[in-house]
Amino acid sequence: MKRNILTVALFAAFVSIMACTTPEKTVTTPIATNLVNIEYDKFVLDNGLEVIFHIDRSDPVVAVALTSHVGSARELPGRTGFAHLFEHLLFLESENLGKGGLDKMSARIGGSGANGSTSRDRTNYFQTVPNDALEKMIWAEADKLGFFINTVTEEVLVKEKQVVKNEKRQTYDNRPYGHTQYVIDKNLYPKGHPYSWQVIGSLDDLQSATLQDVKDFYKKWYVPNNVTLVISGDFNKEQAKEWVHYYFDEIKPSEKIAPLQKTRISLQKTKKRYHEDNFAKLPELTLTWPTAPQYHKDSYALNILTHLLTKGKKAPLNKKLIDDLKLTSKVNMTHYQSELAGQMMLSVRAFEKTDLNDVNQALTKAFDDFEDDGFSHDDLLMIQAKLETDFYSNLSSVLGKGFQLAQYNIFTKDPGFINRDIQHMLNVNKADLWRVYDKYIKNKHYIATSFVPKGQKSLALKDSLQAKVIEEKIVKGAEQNFDASKKSQYTKSPSSFDRTQEPQYGHPSSLTAPNVWQNRLINGMHIFGIQNSEMPLIEFNIEMSGGALFDSPDKTGTANLLSKLLNKGTKNKTPKQLEEAIKKLGAEIKVYATQESIMVQAKTLSRNHQATVNLVTEMLLQPRWDKDEFALAKKEVISQIKQQATDPSQIADIKMAQLIYPDNHKLANNSLGTIKTINKISLNDLKTFYESNLSPNLSSFHIVGDIKKSAVLKSLAPLAKTWPKKYLNLPKLETVNPPEHSKVFFYDIPNAKQSQLRIGYPSIKGSDSQHYSANIMNYKLGGGGFASKLTQELREAKGYTYNIRSGFYGSPITGKFIISTGVRSNVTLEAITLIKDMVKNYQTDFNQQDLTTTKSFYLKSNARKFETFNAKLSILKHMSQYGLTQNYVLQQEEIVKDMTLESIKMLANDYLHPEKMIYLVVGDAKTQFERLKELGLGEPILLNP
Repeated sequence: MKRNILTVALFAAFVSIMACTTPEKTVTTPIATNLVNIEYDKFVLDNGLEVIFHIDRSDPVVAVALTSHVGSARELPGRTGFAHLFEHLLFLESENLGKGGLDKMSARIGGSGANGSTSRDRTNYFQTVPNDALEKMIWAEADKLGFFINTVTEEVLVKEKQVVKNEKRQTYDNRPYGHTQYVIDKNLYPKGHPYSWQVIGSLDDLQSATLQDVKDFYKKWYVPNNVTLVISGDFNKEQAKEWVHYYFDEIKPSEKIAPLQKTRISLQKTKKRYHEDNFAKLPELTLTWPTAPQYHKDSYALNILTHLLTKGKKAPLNKKLIDDLKLTSKVNMTHYQSELAGQMMLSVRAFEKTDLNDVNQALTKAFDDFEDDGFSHDDLLMIQAKLETDFYSNLSSVLGKGFQLAQYNIFTKDPGFINRDIQHMLNVNKADLWRVYDKYIKNKHYIATSFVPKGQKSLALKDSLQAKVIEEKIVKGAEQNFDASKKSQYTKSPSSFDRTQEPQYGHPSSLTAPNVWQNRLINGMHIFGIQNSEMPLIEFNIEMSGGALFDSPDKTGTANLLSKLLNKGTKNKTPKQLEEAIKKLGAEIKVYATQESIMVQAKTLSRNHQATVNLVTEMLLQPRWDKDEFALAKKEVISQIKQQATDPSQIADIKMAQLIYPDNHKLANNSLGTIKTINKISLNDLKTFYESNLSPNLSSFHIVGDIKKSAVLKSLAPLAKTWPKKYLNLPKLETVNPPEHSKVFFYDIPNAKQSQLRIGYPSIKGSDSQHYSANIMNYKLGGGGFASKLTQELREAKGYTYNIRSGFYGSPITGKFIISTGVRSNVTLEAITLIKDMVKNYQTDFNQQDLTTTKSFYLKSNARKFETFNAKLSILKHMSQYGLTQNYVLQQEEIVKDMTLESIKMLANDYLHPEKMIYLVVGDAKTQFERLKELGLGEPILLNP
């Protein structure tokens, strides 16, 4: 569960560190390995707060993560969803930061976006900020623990309940297969077990929760002796330690918290359940076995087992279900590990109208084949090589390192376990894999869930019982009213000093752009590189401009199919042999297509760079053109297109493109194509596309990592020699203007719990000189996350939505302005009216404080622009796409500094066009279509009557 959509990896591989600590006395004992040495310090305050420091001088930034050892498992039946609720509440207000709390401060100090996430076992709060804002962050985090709960009033609680309900609708109720985990956990765990309910909780429990219930939960769990604070990055340890003492020392602990007991779940019989999914187009079978909790000695072999069974052409489950029987295009297996228990989940989303009994029989046969054929020691080594690459990748940011330290500290009581953890994984042998397979999987009872499309119950496993799934009814006017503008009245907590005074900034660090080197190969391909030796890792990509722009109108989806086939073997390597060659390097190589390019992405250990580039060269220049893989790729894409047709969010994105661009415009097309066009595409079409539309002169190579320029150029010499010069031009696209006046369109999804909204029009290209300035102007409207006016009004003030954003999205050849959100179905009209009015009034409402916040964010956030591998690759991509210099980020600072209230208002006048908006609603027409006539924008147009 997350406060907004954000990918955060809380379990990664393994860091070589060891520390011996006692309260108030810090001892650092780094243990160096051949490749990495990460030191940390740990100390414990008298109130029990555990603090971990890690120094990383590579960038002038610092990550602060506060993690509380409380998740949904610490809740009680009938009172679920509280931990996740506090993930939301702790950002809204505190006694000394005031309303808006950390969100508003984050915008001012250039933070990466204050955020949080909740699991079964912990809740964390985190962000990365420029290092001169560290004291501000420590001050703010202390307010969460000692000076917060009094600000939670009845009004605040009522409003945030509605936000959480919107999150549940968006994440579970209004999407295909959204209730799968709910059905599994209800049947896997005994009634009352801490994992038998979902992290988001029951909406009935949440609705019935009283203010006293919420306050009691907070006072029990959000206390110093149940919390770990990690500070990671470029800072002064002694100064930071003084600040931690100053702000946290007087916060009182609670009574000693007893640990929860780990439980071995044992099923007495196999349980089969089915659910007719309102949004699913394809049948999906999931088998779940109870296993071991995280860090249990068996968990390491179980993790590797998932790779062995389902990753790659050689994996027995893939071989049987994908290649032999062609029942699906993907088999997914994950080991879902938690503190108290674990579960192995095997999921197959079959092709349309496939009987899941056939899928289950195929799985049984695949397991039999696995037992008969076994696996080699090399198979195990390839998986472990991949894990080594993942290890370094997860440590490429100060926040990533901070997450790992907190994770191990909380769940093993020792951050130094991070050193031993890698050895546990590397010590797994063949005997371990067979042992855990026999112990947890072979002939063991499991939970089988069949999620089938409405009206296709016959596809479910034989003898399945109907699952009990509770779906909330959306009734207009049923939600509690609240006034978010009302100022909270509460008694402030006493403190030994005035905590209302926000600390000053520290000494600012100067920002230095990384040194970018450039070159051009003899075939015309442009090379951009940054040498970075923090980790023995390299990431690179090749961007070949064109992509779906070169698709023929009657054969859209050709570029996408070609990219899929380039992953499937080479002239001299079968698909299986290619996969094994990549795995042996511990590398990742992926080719994919977008609307405007075909991309090759690769990640590898620096010592394996040359071998990885050789494989990429072979994949690009010597395709295999495998007929069986081509047929399977077509079937997979058709399956994806059918899945898109049931997902309201994806439908909204696809339909909005069709409304912004005219019918014959390249960008109006779905890059996957349509079922009709995919069926028309032949293997010869792919060969023709390949010969005609891939060219070095339209390609750029971007690389970041532990490698010198000379080594990169040497590694690319074969590619330069064998990929001959060819000069192509991109197709010219007609200019698209906004409509003359606003129109409303509706796409009907019967019984949808949410309405997906897309509002916008064609706008300036990414290459336009004003594109960056336009996004600065948009920051306070909808580009600033929780600092934006749209979020503050529709989420925080009204409780209509879980998230909303706006932005000018552009490339060298196109541009558009889009506002996107999902709102509770019964406030569709109200939400659109509010958005329409806010855009209309933005130019006049924008004030000096908005300007100050905007400028502060853009100037301060530049400290994070060069930190991670992805950030550096993004710099290189922008340079190659738009002809920018390596100092362009510093040059953009001058644009921000020169912004005035008048220039923002002029930008809003030039690029915000409320009278020319295209309004698209994807939702329940039966209840919402007629209401939209009240917008005064003419008769709504139903797109799928």
